[in-house]
Amino acid sequence: MPVSADRIRLLNDAPARQQASYVLYWSQMNRRVAQNHALAHAAEIANSQHLPLLVYEGLTCDYPAANDRLHTFVLEGVPDTAAELRSIGAGYLFYLRSRPSDPNDVLYRLARNAHSLVTDDYPVFIAARHNARVPARIGIPYIVVDSSCIVPMYVHDKRNYGAYTIRPRIKRALAKYMEPVEMPVLQRRWRESLLPPEVAGLRTTVANENIAGLVSGCEIDHTVKPSIEYRGGARAAGQRLTRFLEERLYRYARESSQPSKHATSNLSPYLHFGHISALEVALAVREHAEEHKLMPEEFLEELIVRRELAFNFAKFAGSLIESLDALPDWCRLTMTEHAADKRPFIYTPDQIRQAATHDELWNAAQRELLLRGTIHGYYRMYWGKKIMEWSPTYEEALRTMLHLHDVYALDGRDPNTYTNILWCFGLHDRPWGERPIFGKLRYMSFDGMKRKTDVAAYVDEIDQLWKFHAPR
Repeated sequence: MPVSADRIRLLNDAPARQQASYVLYWSQMNRRVAQNHALAHAAEIANSQHLPLLVYEGLTCDYPAANDRLHTFVLEGVPDTAAELRSIGAGYLFYLRSRPSDPNDVLYRLARNAHSLVTDDYPVFIAARHNARVPARIGIPYIVVDSSCIVPMYVHDKRNYGAYTIRPRIKRALAKYMEPVEMPVLQRRWRESLLPPEVAGLRTTVANENIAGLVSGCEIDHTVKPSIEYRGGARAAGQRLTRFLEERLYRYARESSQPSKHATSNLSPYLHFGHISALEVALAVREHAEEHKLMPEEFLEELIVRRELAFNFAKFAGSLIESLDALPDWCRLTMTEHAADKRPFIYTPDQIRQAATHDELWNAAQRELLLRGTIHGYYRMYWGKKIMEWSPTYEEALRTMLHLHDVYALDGRDPNTYTNILWCFGLHDRPWGERPIFGKLRYMSFDGMKRKTDVAAYVDEIDQLWKFHAPR
C-alpha cells in the first residue's frame, strides 16, 4: 500500500532530474528504517524511476547547545541504521561535521546527482528551518513526509486548544492510519560506485568502539557528559519497548504517576531522535494488550492524543513556539496582573542549573535531568511550576526552562517539550482559583507532591545516583 497522500507535501516546484543516479532521502528527524513513512515514500519513488535509493544523515558541530550528550546519543544510532539500510539494499552516507571549517554542503553535493529529495516533515527546531530554507535552493523536487505522528499533522486544518477537542478527531481517523508501514522491496540495489567522488571521502565510519573518540574530536561543549541511563539507537529503543510491554504496561495506569515505581516507557528520547516511531510503539502496545487482556487506554492517550496535540500546537504556533505570546489570552492577562507580585524565593539561572534550591524534591528532579537527560513527566510539571515561582519574571522562567532542556534533555527541542513547558504557563489548561504569582494559572506545591507521590523514595534514588555520577 502506498504511503498516504495525507502525509506528503511538495515544498517547491523544481523539476525532477532526468539523468539521475539515485533518489535521495535526507534523514533529519526519523533516524531509523522501521516504520518510517518518509523512507518508504522515497523507496516508492526510487522504484517508480528504476533507481536505487541513497540515505543521507548528517550531524553538525554548530547546532545550538551541541554537546557530548546529544552527539553521543545520535552517533549510537548510526551502526543500527547502517546495518538495516544495507539489509534492504539502500545506500547510506553518514557525515559528521566536526569543526565549523569542515564542509557544510554535503546535502547539496548529493542533490546534484539525485532525481528528487525526500525528507522528514517536522514543525520545530533545525528540521523546520531547513524545510523552510532549502527547497528553493535544492534544484530538484523537495518532498516532506510526516512520519512522526500516527494521524498526520496536516489532517488537522486548525489549532486545537485542548485534548478534549483533538481527541474525537484523532479517534475518528485512527483506524485509517493505525497500520504498519509497508517498506517496498527496492528493485535496484545500491552500488557504492554511484556515490559522487567529491562526497565519498567525507563519509564518517561510526562503530560502537569509536564513538567516544569521534565525539571528543568535535568542536562542541564537552562539559555535558553522556546520559548515565540512555544509549541511543533503534536496537536500544526496541529493548526499552520490550521491557515496557513485559514489565510495566500492566501497571502503567496504576503507577505511571509515581516516579519511584518506574512504570513509564522511557521512550521519549528515542521518539524525539526518531530511533523508534510512535506507530511502532502503539501497534506493539495494542497487540500486547489484546494478547494479555490489558487496558492500554491511558498509555495510548499519552502516546497519541497528548503527543499529537503537541505537534498540532507546534505546527500552528510557528515562530512563537518559544514565546509566551503563543499562550491563550487569559494566561497572558493573568500574568500581566501578577507580574509585580513578590516572590518568596528568587534563584539565578545558574543556581537553578546547579540544583541549589531549598526544595529537595525540585533539586532531585533537576539532578535527574543533569544525569539521565530526562525528568519523569509528573515531576517535570512541578519542576517547571517552581522555576516560574522562583524567577523574577515569567519570561526569564521560560528562558531558563528552554535552555535547560536544550542543553541537558534527550527529549528537548521537541513539540512535546515546548508544549509541556508552556503548559506550566497555562497552555492546554483552564483557569484556576486566583493566587499570588500564579494568578489563575494552576499551582503545584511540595505538600501536594508528598500527598500524591512517594517523594522520599524518589529523592533517595536520585541522591544515590548523584553520589556516584555528580559532575566534577
